[in-house]
Amino acid sequence: MTSIEHKPARRSLWAKHKIFETNSIILLIGVLLVISIGGLVEIAPLFYLKNTIETVQGMRPYTPLEIAGRAIYVREGCYLCHSQMIRPLRDEVERYGHYSLAAESMYDKPFQWGSKRIGPDLARVGGKYSDEWHRLHLMDPRLIVPQSIMPGYPFLGKTELNYSDIADDLRANRAGGVPYTDEMIAQAQSDLKAQATPDHPGQAALEKRYPKAQSRDFDGDPQRITEADALIAYLQALGTMVDFKLYDDKANIR
Repeated sequence: MTSIEHKPARRSLWAKHKIFETNSIILLIGVLLVISIGGLVEIAPLFYLKNTIETVQGMRPYTPLEIAGRAIYVREGCYLCHSQMIRPLRDEVERYGHYSLAAESMYDKPFQWGSKRIGPDLARVGGKYSDEWHRLHLMDPRLIVPQSIMPGYPFLGKTELNYSDIADDLRANRAGGVPYTDEMIAQAQSDLKAQATPDHPGQAALEKRYPKAQSRDFDGDPQRITEADALIAYLQALGTMVDFKLYDDKANIR
């Protein structure tokens, strides 16, 4: 078939599209209509779902000490250089561990996915290094990583943690959907002390309220509870709540 025989067909097709190609207003209306239909198809089903986050076994709210540490993490802008979101790409999974699940951020208000990585992702940093490693790294990062450009935070180990309003922090998080009970809020200060104090009599009650909570002296100074205690407790909890042996590491990895 020659190109001449194709011309009538092309002219017929152009005639059908002519109204859109020669009238920008109609084209704009058509584009908005298509986008609206596509948006409704994607958004409408969400109104019929009770929860868009998959329930994952092992996830729990942060302990009072971890909540305090998370507040310090946000205060110092750690999320500006460290993300907490591992994408399902092979290079990321092999470097950082299992890709992030939506449920891991369900109690983060706000989430700490970050906007870029100047330093490594911290979604799986819990248990990867010792408390001593974290203490030295916070005091002077170049003691651990000579080429690090991270600023030091030596004042965290010298500043006593102010947790007088920790119950209010839990109450505010509950207002945002985190399932803290009245008992958790009432025992917030006691639980914070128990987690940061070796051999504290309240550690059994803490473990009951917060399964897998790690209790010990995090900052190397058992006589005080410092901001370093809180921040290290938070970092050591990241990525430790979910048992990833229940998930197929090879699924959904490109």
